[in-house]
Amino acid sequence: MGEIRYGPGGLPEGPTFEEAFAALAADGYRACEVGFVSGFWLDYETAPLFGAAADAVDVALSVHAPLAAFMGHADRGKKFKMALGMLDHTAGLAKACGARLIVFHPGFLLGREREQAIADVVDQLGDLRDRLEQKDRLVPFGVEVMGRVRDLGTVEDVLAIAAQVDFVRPVLDFAHMHATSDGAFLEADAFADALTGADAVLEPGAPFHIHFSDIQYANRNETKHLPYGEGTLRAEPLREALGRFERPATVISEAPDAASTRLIADVLLG
Repeated sequence: MGEIRYGPGGLPEGPTFEEAFAALAADGYRACEVGFVSGFWLDYETAPLFGAAADAVDVALSVHAPLAAFMGHADRGKKFKMALGMLDHTAGLAKACGARLIVFHPGFLLGREREQAIADVVDQLGDLRDRLEQKDRLVPFGVEVMGRVRDLGTVEDVLAIAAQVDFVRPVLDFAHMHATSDGAFLEADAFADALTGADAVLEPGAPFHIHFSDIQYANRNETKHLPYGEGTLRAEPLREALGRFERPATVISEAPDAASTRLIADVLLG
């Protein structure tokens, strides 16, 4: 088994960055994913201080881009330009704080066939590459598996995008995958199959990046993340599946409460 880093989606509150990260590390967590979903709360002045506080206690940072910051728009109009700008800004902050990955969503079908939508995502990621390279901001991005069965963002979609864009990695969200498969992720083999697909497109040494929580779903669509134990998704088969790979993994809890994040940690890290 490769090294597993685990931690919450979101930094616990603290008087300072240093104290917040120290509290996180004291709980045994060595990863944290912070979100810009509701806005850019970090700036270029404070980002290096934020990153230094994480680095001081060996917590690996990742960031989640705003929800509107996706590639694969039906045209290169206003929404595309806005998304490009948000991803550019996210990349600048990620580099300034030393984040190891930027998680973003793959977008929507928008009336297109799936193959065309994926091609448009790949093409527009080329625009993003050009923009980021000019500013020395080309950092790893992670495209996340989504939780709605008929939308863009199945595990197959994500693997297809990551296979064609060398700075993009797959982000396996097992809660979303459990929902869209109507609860199929009960045994280690199901987890291992998904990890095998990701392993095939990841560069050597890059960790799996995983989102995990219990989940409620209906008609193969996610409805909400649940406290651990209230649904049917469990961490034991994920741990067993990760044990079949030498590749390291970063697992981010998307559980709605700290107690659930702790329970998942007890399984994955125990």
